[in-house]
Amino acid sequence: LFQVLFSTWIFYEAWASAWGNGYSLRCEPVDYSMSPSAMRVARGCWWYYISKFTEFFDTFFFVMRKKYDQVSTLHVIHHGIMPMSVWFGVKFTPGGHSTFFGFLNTFIHIIMYTYYLLAALGPHMQKYLWWKKYLTVLQMIQFIMVFLHASQLLFTDCDYPKAFAWFILMHAVLFYFLFYNFYKQSYTKREVKQKISQKKKDDDDRAHNRPVRVISEAERQKNKSFWSNMSLLTNIPCFLPAVTDVDEDSSDEAIKNNTVYSMPPHNSITTNAFMSGETSFHNRAFVSKSSNA
Repeated sequence: LFQVLFSTWIFYEAWASAWGNGYSLRCEPVDYSMSPSAMRVARGCWWYYISKFTEFFDTFFFVMRKKYDQVSTLHVIHHGIMPMSVWFGVKFTPGGHSTFFGFLNTFIHIIMYTYYLLAALGPHMQKYLWWKKYLTVLQMIQFIMVFLHASQLLFTDCDYPKAFAWFILMHAVLFYFLFYNFYKQSYTKREVKQKISQKKKDDDDRAHNRPVRVISEAERQKNKSFWSNMSLLTNIPCFLPAVTDVDEDSSDEAIKNNTVYSMPPHNSITTNAFMSGETSFHNRAFVSKSSNA
């Protein structure tokens, strides 16, 4: 909650003092004066720098909860690079063109930390968090916008240090590909693996003449819910096997007493053996009482 409120306040300051108050998207030099407006922008840059350290708390909570898989390469590089990078920005360019990066970034962080907040409320919130992968897409769009915004300084006459334009461009490219790789590993490859696994299962079911259930995309989304998955169990045919001591010659009597053989897969070799009453193991036959599962 703190990170949501903190990011919202920084975003508001960036909008009210700069990007919603006359800053140009084409070229915005740094105002190094001591005017109230310049000092307000510089103060916002300083608080953005501080936010890079408060963001370490999510790493702390990941480790404390033993969610080590969430401390990814992307996570480590991002939190390792950004504090030093923002320090250079605050030190040498506390305002101007490069603040567009922080302006966009705080907006993304409002959404991101809102997601973390909802996820922390418990498993019952998972059904509302279907948009997780789109958050990663939004991150990639952010870096494309930052790249385009900074690259125009290389082709126009703007009183802004071009070295910092290159600095921002390199960050945008680096983080874009890190987030792209994260998206591919987390979502694209996982979906492919799930489809391959489902295909193998369907092929195995067909080979054993078991019914293949076709699940629609809408139902697949619905079945992500725990209770929806539990409801699927009621659709699975259930046989209740029991082991009973009987003589080989007493099969007919067992059938008369409403004792029937558990149905094996159709068209298998064992089907005829079971149905003919010829299968027994040392006078122990596998039978089950007929019942409704």
